[in-house]
Amino acid sequence: MTTPFWCLVAVIFIPIALAAVGGQFRSKAFGSADNKNPRAQATQLSDAGARAYAAQENAWEAAIMFSVAVITTHLAGLAPSEAAPFTIAFVVLRVVHGISYIRDIDKVRSLSFLLGLVCMIALFVKAA
Repeated sequence: MTTPFWCLVAVIFIPIALAAVGGQFRSKAFGSADNKNPRAQATQLSDAGARAYAAQENAWEAAIMFSVAVITTHLAGLAPSEAAPFTIAFVVLRVVHGISYIRDIDKVRSLSFLLGLVCMIALFVKAA
């Protein structure tokens, strides 16, 4: 597999990791994670716990867009070495986004989101 596709695998696992973090917040806040109705329990969280779930939702949304960008570059015949810097940067930025979201560092969160978006746009432009 090429670097862009390995980055895609990494991006798909980010929301799963954030779900685990959210589960820890549910266990801490409520004594245990309600596995029968986890989403209802998650809506009762506040502060970092609520932000962990918001970060997870945002990560799923970003994974969809990133998937389309990576597949587009592949189908367009863009050399993986040309796409790799943008895909690697995207992975790093999404990790920073998740951490800054949970820790309520809003400016870093917004900047990492914006730069990640720029990386995705760059992939589409390079594929054109």
